[in-house]
Amino acid sequence: MKIYVSASAKRGGDGSKARPLQSLAQAACIAGPGDKVLVAPGVYREYVDPKRGGTPEKPIEYRSQVKNGAVITGAEPIKNWEHYEGDVWMVRIPNGLFGDYNPYTTYVKGDWYNALEPVHTGEIYLGDKSFYETPRLEEVLHPTVYKGSWDQDASLYKWYTEQDGDVTVIYANFRGADPNQEDVEINVRRNCFYPSKTGVNYITLSGFKVTRAATQWAPPTAYQEGMLGPRWSKGWIIEDCEVSHSKCSGITLGKYLQPNNENKWSTKFTKDGTQNERDAICQAQREGWTKEQVGSHIIRRCNIHDCGQTGIVGHLGGVFSVIEDNHIHHINNKQDLAGAEIGGIKMHAAIDVIIRRNHFHHCTRGLWLDWQAQGTRVTQNLFHDNMPPEGTEISMPLAFAEDIFVEVSHGPTLIDNNILLSDVAGRLCTQGLAFVHNLIAGSFSYVGHGTDNGGKLFCTDRYTPYHVPHRTEVNGFMTILHGDARFYNNIFVQKPVRSMLTDYIREKHLEGLGFMNMICGTKPYDGYPKEEEYVARFTAENYKIREERDKYYDHLPVYSGGNVYFNGAQPYDGEEDYAVVTDQVELALVEEDGKYRLRTDLYQYLPKKNNQMISTEVLGMAFEPEEYFENPDGSPIVFDTDYFGKHRGAFPVCGPFEDGEDAERELF
Repeated sequence: MKIYVSASAKRGGDGSKARPLQSLAQAACIAGPGDKVLVAPGVYREYVDPKRGGTPEKPIEYRSQVKNGAVITGAEPIKNWEHYEGDVWMVRIPNGLFGDYNPYTTYVKGDWYNALEPVHTGEIYLGDKSFYETPRLEEVLHPTVYKGSWDQDASLYKWYTEQDGDVTVIYANFRGADPNQEDVEINVRRNCFYPSKTGVNYITLSGFKVTRAATQWAPPTAYQEGMLGPRWSKGWIIEDCEVSHSKCSGITLGKYLQPNNENKWSTKFTKDGTQNERDAICQAQREGWTKEQVGSHIIRRCNIHDCGQTGIVGHLGGVFSVIEDNHIHHINNKQDLAGAEIGGIKMHAAIDVIIRRNHFHHCTRGLWLDWQAQGTRVTQNLFHDNMPPEGTEISMPLAFAEDIFVEVSHGPTLIDNNILLSDVAGRLCTQGLAFVHNLIAGSFSYVGHGTDNGGKLFCTDRYTPYHVPHRTEVNGFMTILHGDARFYNNIFVQKPVRSMLTDYIREKHLEGLGFMNMICGTKPYDGYPKEEEYVARFTAENYKIREERDKYYDHLPVYSGGNVYFNGAQPYDGEEDYAVVTDQVELALVEEDGKYRLRTDLYQYLPKKNNQMISTEVLGMAFEPEEYFENPDGSPIVFDTDYFGKHRGAFPVCGPFEDGEDAERELF
């Protein structure tokens, strides 16, 4: 059945083409398996709560008839502003507008949230720009630049709120604009397209613009909400949507509500967040977290931008999903939200998740894979500018950022055929990694560190789970030993190092290969053993010497071959079959009319080498889970296609392009 919806329809419609319904919420109440909800262009100021799910054979489809023409928004326009003083205007809003959730009395809070100033889940928008909240009216009247913002001029647009009885009062500095003549809105709804219950399976949302929800912080130890998402369901497809301006997270593939373990660290205080997270994982497994019940979603061809915490967030609920062909950019640029859990994508337990052909840029880190990145593959993506721009004040070490952060996972985590151009390419507090055929211009930071809880007197190593291969069932827990890393057929190009970054590193005393180094290449793995050296420690004879237990907690081996180093990039001291090119090469990313290309001559200097074809057989298995670097269905991978999908020759070219001329093609 086709159900038609039009914001301009007359009331009393029946959902037919001749008499469409007025609202998506009405359609969501009646749609059933196999139905298609066809939505005309227009603005839908409503919360859409899908009451039913579909089946694998008969999903329920919600489709905008014109791409991004149907807008689902959590905001309402406000026109009755009164001039207060100078550029500052004031509005009084009866709290009845907000129902049982007032974003202007609800603070952003939760585990791992560490912002310096309190902010509400509410937002003020002038056009496509959201204002900066301040807890003091004086700062609205006399605004100063917030130096932590990535757009410091925009930080002069300030707002403040207070309660006067049953009225929300908002003061905002419009910098000379008249808010009664401009497009000014405030967010009032917590979610836009989001089930009120779990288990609403097999829904497709296609072609909508979804924007401006007053979402709450989404850590892994809490109910993880977003502007839209499946809420602990299976088989959703979110495609061709524009997702923007969520206070915290845009799309959620996150955890369901566990009332007994909801932000327990920041409310009960006595049990560390890491222990609460382990508890949450084990509880979820007892309560039905399986491949058959949760996950297997697809997010594709979406434009995801200008969200405060994450573009996509998830813990447990995103397993076995595919995230492909998305443009993810300008996430957390205001820097008014701070702490962990921030990135273009922030996923815990990305088991067998494929992240491919996406474009990540201008995010406080592009991709953060935290815990249980087991069977995760990151391939054919473009990363750049995922670090603070020049002139930004870095508020905390996590705001230093990077292209990819892989944290306390046992792998196998596969990163292949990507272009990583930010100053720091990877923060690698982890093991069980493989980097294959990438072009890398930034450094690897925190190799060998960052895996404990920062204790000073006691051991605070973090034990994280690993799983039955290609399943959710927990197979064990272990600390991170570091190493178990593979680097094959990559190109490393040292880019100029910004003094802004080195000054911060020096100020915070974070120098050193194992901390915030800025050396491009595998150099931080100096001193890690080769496989034969490591294995030689474990013999029947040595087993009898029971006192020698330290060997079980030493670094794991590192494997390499076919890497090439330019412009001073450096290999680690155990590297094999590599080349260092002394000629200086050019490598720059050029943007014209929204199209991105490389400008480089490195392929003119790339040595001709008989590189081996890399495959699952070459990479082997990750140490702790004893799982191969393979496809989610258990089949082997042969890395015989490049960034553009071109077939590689028998002796493949280093880096992401099999044909050097492709390096200057349009990348995304």
